[in-house]
Amino acid sequence: MMDEAKINALGDELYQALRTGSTLAPLTDREADITIEDAYHISLRMVNQRVELDGEKIVGKKIGVTSKPVQEMLSVFQPDFGFLTDAMVCEDAADIPIAGNLIQPKAEGEIAFRLKKDLVGPGVTEQDVLDATETIMPCFEIVDSRIDDWKIKIQDTVADNASCGVYVLGKNEVDPRDYDLPNLKMTIYKNGEFHSEGLGSAVQGNPLTAVAWLANTLGEFGIPFKAGEVILSGSLAPLIPVVAGDEMSLEIEGIGGCSCRFV
Repeated sequence: MMDEAKINALGDELYQALRTGSTLAPLTDREADITIEDAYHISLRMVNQRVELDGEKIVGKKIGVTSKPVQEMLSVFQPDFGFLTDAMVCEDAADIPIAGNLIQPKAEGEIAFRLKKDLVGPGVTEQDVLDATETIMPCFEIVDSRIDDWKIKIQDTVADNASCGVYVLGKNEVDPRDYDLPNLKMTIYKNGEFHSEGLGSAVQGNPLTAVAWLANTLGEFGIPFKAGEVILSGSLAPLIPVVAGDEMSLEIEGIGGCSCRFV
């Protein structure tokens, strides 16, 4: 286990990179024996700085790097996990500034879950997730990395709060029990043109499986899911780099969509 002083120093570096819009050399290049557990404690320090210094509140959790296309793009072959704060939430159809806000953003189309009761791992099953979910909705997560050129290994992205940027939730929330989640089809458009598509099964075979994995992984660190939280279940299609002027939209068949524009 990395010593606390080093964990705090690296967490503070990532926090400063976030606030100054700058990037760092990969932590895995500098700390050869960094573990995922070390990385998780670094991310906690970074997130706690956002809470304590900036007054942000934790409003949910996220899993990332769940689908094969994303894993191959980033050369990271297991999921990452992180925290969502109220400062990351954007309205549907929002204009999202890049300058002073994001460094090297990429858009992901996802299914988001809103919980109606607490979930505490380990031991959480897909059925437990379904029972604890109030609604699901379309979501764009705009991931961002404080690591140079996205040159990340799993420890880098976990330390960097799972490369969280901001996220957009669609207005239409539906009961997941009414849908076949693995077969939900999402279509993604960039600047009004078809870009890509994916099924719910892209995330570990079923979004419920991904959310259960996240509940159990965080449960090992003593972190519960809480009623009212939003859980992002992972990208259904490859990551899409975006720049100022780009417009992104998506539709989930039978549910609805969401959109955002970068300025």
